[in-house]
Amino acid sequence: MIVLPCFTSLTFAQNILLNVTGESKVATKKIDSVGYTKQFPNFLSLETEVYTLKDKLIRLGFIDTKINELRKQNDTTFNASIYIGQKLNRIRVLFNPEFDIELLKFSEVNINLNYFEVDIKNLETTLDLLNKRIAEQGDPFSILKLQNIRKENKDLISANLNIETNQKRRIDKIIVKGYEKFPKSFIKRFLKLKPGQSFSLEGIKSKTEKLQNLRFAKELKSPEVLFTNDSTTLYLYTEKTKSNNFDGYLGFGTNENTNRIDFDGYIDLRLINNLNFGETLSLFYKSDEIDQQTFDVKLNAPYLFGSPIGLDVGLNIFRKDSTFSTTTQQVRLNYQINANHRISAGIKGSVSSDLLGSNTIFLNDYTSNYYQVGYNYVKPQFYDLLFPINFWFDINTNFGNRTQDGNEQKQNAFTLEAYKIFNLNDRNSFFLRLTGASLSSDNYLDNELYRFGGINSIRGFEENSLVANLYGVINTEYRYRLSNTIYVHSVFDAAYFENEITNTKNKLFGFGIGLGLLTKAGLFKLNYSSGKTENIPFKLSDSKIHVSLTATF
Repeated sequence: MIVLPCFTSLTFAQNILLNVTGESKVATKKIDSVGYTKQFPNFLSLETEVYTLKDKLIRLGFIDTKINELRKQNDTTFNASIYIGQKLNRIRVLFNPEFDIELLKFSEVNINLNYFEVDIKNLETTLDLLNKRIAEQGDPFSILKLQNIRKENKDLISANLNIETNQKRRIDKIIVKGYEKFPKSFIKRFLKLKPGQSFSLEGIKSKTEKLQNLRFAKELKSPEVLFTNDSTTLYLYTEKTKSNNFDGYLGFGTNENTNRIDFDGYIDLRLINNLNFGETLSLFYKSDEIDQQTFDVKLNAPYLFGSPIGLDVGLNIFRKDSTFSTTTQQVRLNYQINANHRISAGIKGSVSSDLLGSNTIFLNDYTSNYYQVGYNYVKPQFYDLLFPINFWFDINTNFGNRTQDGNEQKQNAFTLEAYKIFNLNDRNSFFLRLTGASLSSDNYLDNELYRFGGINSIRGFEENSLVANLYGVINTEYRYRLSNTIYVHSVFDAAYFENEITNTKNKLFGFGIGLGLLTKAGLFKLNYSSGKTENIPFKLSDSKIHVSLTATF
């Protein structure tokens, strides 16, 4: 009673076999080289495979292929007899005089005055590409047909290309779902989508992928299109993301003169797209251990009034104890070339006051005015919460005059900031950053020189403790990711600077280790680093500890 059902079940589960032969042994070998499935659960799937094999042979150039016979040999085997004939290698496709030859300019196609030739094995791919190009011109429902197929010789067949066209489609309306207040100027200028454009779904998908380069929005799903008899409506699905950023830092180390612990720190606040215009407002304040204070505010307003031009304005106030204070204002117009590249031009003016009233040749009141030209490139990787920017490059040139005691001095200034993350694998990466600046002048004032050093410059030194008219800093980190939220890294920095006032040229080095931890509050960073000046013995007591927290809200 138990064996019989099991035997019956096994009998019904037995597969049937397919054996295919050609009109000759050579033909059979060619069929076998193409390949086909030989075991099937039922006759219907076996029959489907035979017709699939026929279509495959025709696409390979055996255009005379036909099924002569499909018969049952026994309970488990079926034999199929297929005639394949002689293989043809090329096809000549003739087209009408009004056909746009530019549509055919892709590889493996030989174009003539009124036809093109292609290998038969590539015909299907060629026609698919041609159909896509026609669709990109606004006709997504075009149909391509080959008619009047005939043999020209033993190696060539020809056919007439017939294109059934429809009314060209254009985008009539764009509707944003999810984040309905998505800035309209970004749709037109950043994504480069607007009503009246020829419809191309592939082109639209390519453009909406640029959303991954925005901090304040992301794409929820691929765009969709609604076609009616007289309109084409494009739907974009986006979501507003948290993009405001707060960065706070606290540093402390031993003062080499007093042997006491000194503290310094900064607050960096960035408010992004709170008005739904894609704008960025940055507020920065820093106070360091040598009684220097910096206040900086910047506003970036992209695509003013829907135009391709954006506006950057900034105010910077720097004060060094009771020695001097400098106020700098700048205004720039920028042009976003695409999602990654931006150029800018503007003016910058500074007013510096000697608070001591000494009016020496190295410290004096002055005003300066510069013209500015800049270029910026950014390649984000916002999917990575620990390291959201993969590549950053920013370069600026300034040329103008400094006025002191009624005398003008021509000056040129140059600044550079660039960094790149080299992802070695999922856990290991290498970070490289280069920053530098140069002020070219016949003479210099101490209150116009660059201040650098510290957590965002060469680590292991006091914040803004280094003064130079020319400097360059290289920061390197080998990073090891312990998990998606924790990483450790090395610190090795090197710098070179020149100070014409003190006739100083020096090399600096920074060494240390660091830790990054992504918490609910934000990205917590801890760095321990020591600085060393060339030809001066290394002191562990001069080490600095830097603690920072970057929160996104």
